[in-house]
Amino acid sequence: MRCPECAGDRTEVRTTQTLTTGRMQATYVLIGINVFVFVLQLLTGGPSGTDGRVFADGALCANAVGDGGICGGGGQVIQSTGGEWWRIITSGFLHGGLIHLALNMFVLFILGQVLEPAIGTVRFVAVYLVALIAGSVGALVMSDAFTFTVGASGAIYGLFIATIVIARQRGQMQVVQQLAFWLVINLVFTFAASNISVGGHLGGIVGGAIGALIVVAAERTLSRRETLPAELAIMAGLAVVFFAAAVIVAQQGVTVPL
Repeated sequence: MRCPECAGDRTEVRTTQTLTTGRMQATYVLIGINVFVFVLQLLTGGPSGTDGRVFADGALCANAVGDGGICGGGGQVIQSTGGEWWRIITSGFLHGGLIHLALNMFVLFILGQVLEPAIGTVRFVAVYLVALIAGSVGALVMSDAFTFTVGASGAIYGLFIATIVIARQRGQMQVVQQLAFWLVINLVFTFAASNISVGGHLGGIVGGAIGALIVVAAERTLSRRETLPAELAIMAGLAVVFFAAAVIVAQQGVTVPL
């Protein structure tokens, strides 16, 4: 309702962005890919899925990515000639058992239904992949050169921190506090357990944080559609940098003792 005197005046309209639940196609696809790959692990590797060909050919190992050597884990040992760069990505879709898979997919589902509708499917996938590759870098830096490392945890920790960063940008402090609490709990568990890739988790956090900051910087321009190509180009460049870093670390044998 407006008075006759005010009918000709312009009214300033403000819009706010929130984190909401909604369409999450990429989340379902990513979960489906991880489950499908684990089925392949079971078909080629027995009840645990870790002693078959799919696991041996796809798990991350510095010797296999680098100049060659012995790689072991999950109940098997292989001799690699090196140069197997695909492991930097494929390892993020392999898992060390049903519980490992179930926990990762549960968290992916929870974060996906919040973050993907908030930033869009394309940005969500881009952040996921950047965090996955960054997680591989961290795993290579902080693991023995001959140790197999697998799991979507690096990518999922990246989504964790990305959701926190973007929620903070949008003023959703309750979401920030809740996720920050669970992130701290998970990091405590990461450092306390002996069979968890600390480097993979920390690397994923770094990748996810940088990806989220790219999204936040774009949102501050108030023209997200126009900036999408630039955002994707920057994230693609970031993924290439992380991938190259993973190869260099594997070739140089850089290891940080825990």
